[in-house]
Amino acid sequence: MSYSSSFVHDFVRRLGEQRSVLTQWQNDEFPEFDFRDASDRDLLVSQSTPQSFRLGTGASIFTDALIPAIVAAKSEVIFVTCFWAPSTTLSALHDALSKLAIYRRDMGGDAQPTPLRVRICLSSRSLFQKLFHPQSRHGRIYPPSSWQKDFGLPDPALLEAGGIELQVKSLFFLPFSVMHPKFVIIDRQRALVPSCNVSWEAWLEGCVELTGDAVHGLLSFYARTWEASLDLSTPLRNSTAADLVFEFQNANLKLISSPAHRRVALEAIMAPLQTTILPSSHHWNPIFHPFPWQKSPKVPGTPLNIALLELFDRAQQSIYVQTPNVTCEPVIATLLDAIRRGVDVTIVTSRNMMLVEQLITAGTITTWCIHSLVRRFNKLEASSGGRDLEAGSRSLGRLRVSYFHGRPSAKANNVEGEALIRYQGEEPVHSHLKLTIVDGEFTVLGSGNMDRASWYTSQELGILFHGGGFAETVKAGVDSVLDGRLDLVFDSQRREERD
Repeated sequence: MSYSSSFVHDFVRRLGEQRSVLTQWQNDEFPEFDFRDASDRDLLVSQSTPQSFRLGTGASIFTDALIPAIVAAKSEVIFVTCFWAPSTTLSALHDALSKLAIYRRDMGGDAQPTPLRVRICLSSRSLFQKLFHPQSRHGRIYPPSSWQKDFGLPDPALLEAGGIELQVKSLFFLPFSVMHPKFVIIDRQRALVPSCNVSWEAWLEGCVELTGDAVHGLLSFYARTWEASLDLSTPLRNSTAADLVFEFQNANLKLISSPAHRRVALEAIMAPLQTTILPSSHHWNPIFHPFPWQKSPKVPGTPLNIALLELFDRAQQSIYVQTPNVTCEPVIATLLDAIRRGVDVTIVTSRNMMLVEQLITAGTITTWCIHSLVRRFNKLEASSGGRDLEAGSRSLGRLRVSYFHGRPSAKANNVEGEALIRYQGEEPVHSHLKLTIVDGEFTVLGSGNMDRASWYTSQELGILFHGGGFAETVKAGVDSVLDGRLDLVFDSQRREERD
């Protein structure tokens, strides 16, 4: 089954309709797009070739995929993340950049090393930083004197000696509009899109690597948000055979393991896939409707929001959603509509994860919303009479909800703390992966959660891959990691619910 062409057509049409009249969201969008303009539309709909897909904890993905890509860059590294904190991930990044700078300094001889342009962009570092952050789209650029103490980065003198031209910049808007995307672009040729931050949490994460025309769309999204003066029409310098090659494998850099780490083979998917870049602009106003008799406000018409709603509306067989939180009422209502049409819906989420953040940004938490979803499903089932398979009708889809949990650790064998990590690697305690698969054909990865913050205020980024082979391969890899790490709390076919 394939409706890729009609999906793109309807998606682009809906984007244009969002700009046909002024909306309550239009004045504060950042970055701004006009999808009535063909050049803006062309930034979204393109092609890519997925190179790899990895699962694991944030530290295992950084040390296995992101850091090796960064140190292999010839000319430019664009590194965008949301949260930045002292962690094993940051220590590994510091170690890698230091060794890269030393290598470039020493191997260049008397000649000045060819410059390596590195841009680190982040949104959240501490409560103090957010409360006193400039409320300007220009953000804050940090002086080199702050890099070591505040960001855990190498000595600026060492970076300069190695020809590494670093800039560190942050953006944040009160009350809680973070720049939530996470991506790395290497030499404007390949991109890695993880779900993880530079942080200490041992959560299940994912990362997809891609090449092709879609990278240009990511570059444009970066430039409009972080570096408006960046000239994308001027190509980077051409690599030559004389370029120094930093051998990651021989550099003795940290590699942090995890029993959940997987490298999902994509060799069979070599043909370019239709790929849609789905930015979701930041908005200041959360449009809270705190009273129970108030209807939920319409979600902002961003490409990511529109694409997900369009996919849910078009779904014919199945919807799979894996997300840290579920607190967005329009999402829940749309999934119930799909179930009403006979579509099977599976949700994998986390219990008791980021509770304070959920209460502040949504006024509710995931477990309450899941209970509400189950109650509404039961009411829907009672009113519809369920499904009659013998009669050939499919009046109602199946609903399955599971919470992620870590596997039992070696603590039972009196192995604790750092010794536990050395013994078996980091075991993820929550799932932070953001994954949607519709009808086994459309796969969305990126930074967006199914929570109110992602749909209403935070800047987000999603990437939609069109292809059954890719969806099947990704899902198989995820299933292998989830084995033994799920607590089934509701299955409409088993007619049971557990807290």
